[in-house]
Amino acid sequence: NTDVNADPWDGGTSRESRFLELLESRFPQFEIEDLSPILDGLRLIKSPREVSLIRKATRLSGLALIEGMESTAPGVYEYELDAMAKYVYYRNGAQGEAYYSLVQSGPNALYGHYNAGKRQMKDGDMLLMDFAPDVGYYMADVTRVWPVNGTFTPSQRELYSFYLGCYRSIINAIKPGQTAAAIKQSAVNEMEKILGRTKFSKPVYDQAAKRFVDNYRQGAGNPKTTVGHWVGMATHDVGNHTGPLKPGMVFTIEPSLVVREENINIRLEDMILITEKGAENMSAFVPMEIEEIEKVMKEEGMVQRYPKDAK
Repeated sequence: NTDVNADPWDGGTSRESRFLELLESRFPQFEIEDLSPILDGLRLIKSPREVSLIRKATRLSGLALIEGMESTAPGVYEYELDAMAKYVYYRNGAQGEAYYSLVQSGPNALYGHYNAGKRQMKDGDMLLMDFAPDVGYYMADVTRVWPVNGTFTPSQRELYSFYLGCYRSIINAIKPGQTAAAIKQSAVNEMEKILGRTKFSKPVYDQAAKRFVDNYRQGAGNPKTTVGHWVGMATHDVGNHTGPLKPGMVFTIEPSLVVREENINIRLEDMILITEKGAENMSAFVPMEIEEIEKVMKEEGMVQRYPKDAK
């Protein structure tokens, strides 16, 4: 791959480059062109069959996240939720994982792709879980955040509630025919209203909230901005990000509200399908409201029903 050629310690020829060299030497009469732009365009609009596979991957991701909520408790290790999710995926016909599991408790949530899974979760932590399967070579990408002890503290509640209001303003703004910049402008108008009526208990929370809205405002002024990333045969799928949204496009949104002073990263992520009439949130069944999350977490989880070997 191109990494080999770009590596200053290697600089060797990639397999793809070598393949092109052989084609040119053995078939000099042929004209060789890159088909990637054509294929990327085809991958951007999903067929009904493709949507069906993505929907199944999304469904399994959501079931694992719900089970994760039920299984989370102080003392549980991050890797235990990784194992639980893999069981849900493979038990239901997945052929693999869409990407390595991101089970990030406490300060680990600040590291974008932390995936060591070694930390033991503690009372008072927040947990960010981002994990999805590969179903028939099609992926999903879903994220939720919840308190390890099952109950949001007043501080966690105020930050999460502000974030959730902003997050829903993005979802509500997504429509076919809209560009990413237009969606962000519509969303930021609502975010500013939410910010104006929210009173935070700490200056760092207020500052983090203002940064969050400012970032979205800047994106709204950039015609090349993106709302999220495409999803399909790759978790971060190929395709042009400019132009209006069209039916058959599938993507995620995943804005992040960070308070580094307190090791907090609140980030939700949902699978959005553009249809002829609107936008469908395929992962909407996964709880994101505070009351729904706390209710689910009262249920006994798989990790508790099947404890680890004591020896």
